[in-house]
Amino acid sequence: MNEPENLLNQIQTGNYKALARAISLVETDSEVGHRLLHQLKINYQIPVIGFTGPPGAGKSSLVNVLLKKLSAQGKKIAVIAVDPTSPFNFGSLLGDRIRLSEHFNDENIFIRSLATRGALGGLTEKIIEVTDLLRAANFDFIIIETVGVGQSEVEIAGLADTTVVVLVPEAGDEVQTMKAGLMEIADIFVVNKADRADANRFVKNLELLVLEKSDNEWQIPVIKTTAIKGEGVDELIQQIQNHFAGANHNDRKNLLMAEKALQLIINHKTKHINRELLLMDIKNEMKNKNFNLYQFVSGKIAE
Repeated sequence: MNEPENLLNQIQTGNYKALARAISLVETDSEVGHRLLHQLKINYQIPVIGFTGPPGAGKSSLVNVLLKKLSAQGKKIAVIAVDPTSPFNFGSLLGDRIRLSEHFNDENIFIRSLATRGALGGLTEKIIEVTDLLRAANFDFIIIETVGVGQSEVEIAGLADTTVVVLVPEAGDEVQTMKAGLMEIADIFVVNKADRADANRFVKNLELLVLEKSDNEWQIPVIKTTAIKGEGVDELIQQIQNHFAGANHNDRKNLLMAEKALQLIINHKTKHINRELLLMDIKNEMKNKNFNLYQFVSGKIAE
């Protein structure tokens, strides 16, 4: 049996060490990782739940309580925490994962942090491949938590079957500006820290905006939670299940898969390009005051 087949068998039997190794192989673009992806049996019926929203909204606390409740029901859950990295430095700034660390010994829960590695959109470049690995590992739920800055919330809406946008009452008047951003991608709104002042007024304002966005297929719920007390999380779980059971996710998935297919084709076509040499060439050419990027690119294509 070759290494990809061996890894795949171990992944399907719930071996988390094998799953972690497989993710690392895929992240590093190894040959074994490529062969493994080609052999995956991907179950697209496993719900992928995206959690996004501004920093400080309490997403990790909310996911923490969600994990406890789902694990207590005997569910197997994978969590991918997407962490920001500097585009100038590929080291991951792992953020606050202390709340999730208590689940590391829970056999029902697999947790992995992925760095964005400078990806302009906000999500890690390999997020689709990693999600497909998790889909092949027979989890009941896959949760992806992102920082919710830049374009990451838009990307997560394409990847996730259900996108949960977490806000706090302090967002206040900012809700009015969300129509072009988070408002467009939310399947469920959560107002966390709902025991704070003005929470009810914030929720009512949000519900008015949600009425404009909802359609006959799905009425976007606004759920009040206080994660540190565990309040509202049961309702959130129920609404996640309702949305997955009733909504049509095909358009989102088709668009995302088409974009990913294009990216993979481009990567294959350009894999011979040495990026370090390209950078050196650019540095040298830009010393010329008449440098023209488009002429430079045409010359490279003609080589």
